[in-house]
Amino acid sequence: MMKITFPGNKKVDANFNGFTVHTDQARQGGGDGTAPAPFDYFLASLGTCAGIYVLSFLQSRNLPTEGVEIEQKIQWDPIKRRIGTIALDIQVPKGFPEKYKGALVNAANLCAVKQYMENPPAFDVYTTEVERKEVAEVSMN
Repeated sequence: MMKITFPGNKKVDANFNGFTVHTDQARQGGGDGTAPAPFDYFLASLGTCAGIYVLSFLQSRNLPTEGVEIEQKIQWDPIKRRIGTIALDIQVPKGFPEKYKGALVNAANLCAVKQYMENPPAFDVYTTEVERKEVAEVSMN
């Protein structure tokens, strides 16, 4: 389970497995700009997810990881007014074995976040009333 809390202003935190992921909105969005926005984490999850598959591929073949990076590029769709394409450019150093380049792409495509984007789960959003001693009743004025 993940518990979402509201520590103040435009901050929203996700608490799970002993970790807290802090989010905030940019100053121009009314936030304090103290942490990435939730959508930034979403984008980062795509790149880092692909990255763990690329890293695992390299490590399993004792290939060097030094000089290997993934550059994630976002292409805006002006008609839909949203991201149209997310490109992952796996950059390898000169002399990287040609026979592994396609396999790196295949490894990145195994990313679970990408897989869920392609076949999204259903969402169930609802409210429940709970009694908490430390929280006063909400005024409905």
